[in-house]
Amino acid sequence: MPESNVAADSKIDHAASLKYWNSVPATTASMLGEFPSVSRIDLQGSKTFLAKVRRLLPKVQSEGKLHRGVDCGAGVGRVTEGFLSHVCEVVDAVEPVAKFTQVMKDSQLKRDGVIGNIYTRGLQDWIPEKKYDLIWVQWCAGHLTDSQLIDSTVRCRKALTENGLMVFKENLSTHFSKEDMYDSEDSSVTRTDAKFRQVFEAAGMEVVKSELQKGFPPSFNLLPVQFYALRPKTTN
Repeated sequence: MPESNVAADSKIDHAASLKYWNSVPATTASMLGEFPSVSRIDLQGSKTFLAKVRRLLPKVQSEGKLHRGVDCGAGVGRVTEGFLSHVCEVVDAVEPVAKFTQVMKDSQLKRDGVIGNIYTRGLQDWIPEKKYDLIWVQWCAGHLTDSQLIDSTVRCRKALTENGLMVFKENLSTHFSKEDMYDSEDSSVTRTDAKFRQVFEAAGMEVVKSELQKGFPPSFNLLPVQFYALRPKTTN
C-alpha cells in the first residue's frame, strides 16, 4: 500500500517493469497471470461495450469495421486477435517487450495484413504517426506515471480521426482510503476511478460512457475492471 504523503505513481520504475514482463513467457495465458480462463469473458465484454458506445454516438460509425485501430499494451496480441481484428480492418500495436511483439510479427494476422505497424516501445514513448478510429488501452496504463499518462492521452487525442474513440480498460483501486495502489511485483499502479477522471480531464478528454466489466467469477476475487470511452472535449 502507498506510504502516507508519497504518491503511488512516484514509485514506478520502467526498468523494473520491463524486467518483470521479460521474465514472463510470451504466451496468451501469461498475459492474464493466474487467470487465463477469463480471456473469453474479457473479450466478449469489450465487444459489447464498444457496440454500445458506437450506437450511443450519432457521428460514430455504428456498424461494420472501423478502418484503423491501435492496441496499446498489446502483449502478444491477445486483444488484437480476439477482439480488435473483428472490429477494425487494420490494427497497429504498441508494446515495449520485444519477445511479445515478435509473436505478433510472426502471426497469421500480420501475414494477412490485419496487424499493421508494430511499435516496440512503452506507451510513454509512443508518438502516433497516423490517425486512428479506435485507440484501445488495456491493462497497461498502470505502468505510466500520472504525468506520463496525461501526456500520452493528449498525444492520442490528437491522433484520433474526426469521429474517433479512445477506450481505456483498466483495473480500479480497492484501497480502503480510496488511494492509488502500488504493486512492487511489476512496478505498476492501480488507480482510483477519481484519478482516472482527473487524468482524462487534464488531457482534454470527455468520458462519454463508463461501466464495469461484468461476468468475472466472484471466486477469482479480481480487482474491478472499468471501461472508459473518451472523446476530445468540445470547445464552445
